[in-house]
Amino acid sequence: MLTLYVIKNCDTCRRARKALDEKGIPFQVHDLREDGLSAPLLEHILHRVPIMEVLNRRSTTWRQLSENDKADLDANTARQLLLSHPTLLKRPLLDTGDEILVGYRDGDYDSL
Repeated sequence: MLTLYVIKNCDTCRRARKALDEKGIPFQVHDLREDGLSAPLLEHILHRVPIMEVLNRRSTTWRQLSENDKADLDANTARQLLLSHPTLLKRPLLDTGDEILVGYRDGDYDSL
């Protein structure tokens, strides 16, 4: 079964959920705020998607970080930031089992 990683109040996440529902594709929802982000789950995601591709530098959470937290960012510090602030993950993330699709635009799930 597909897993959609979301934040409930995110408009793009709502559109992604609606698209899957309209296509009749079964999926489970993992809310990053409510269900959290564990180290094994983060490693599962990073096994399929490069860390800098899933780090959301346009989010409110990113803007609220101190300049020290943002400076000299590498893979290890990015991992720590993501574990401390799960809302730094770009979303939605759709785990198909074979790949993880990052973000959503209309038509992205047409091939599923």
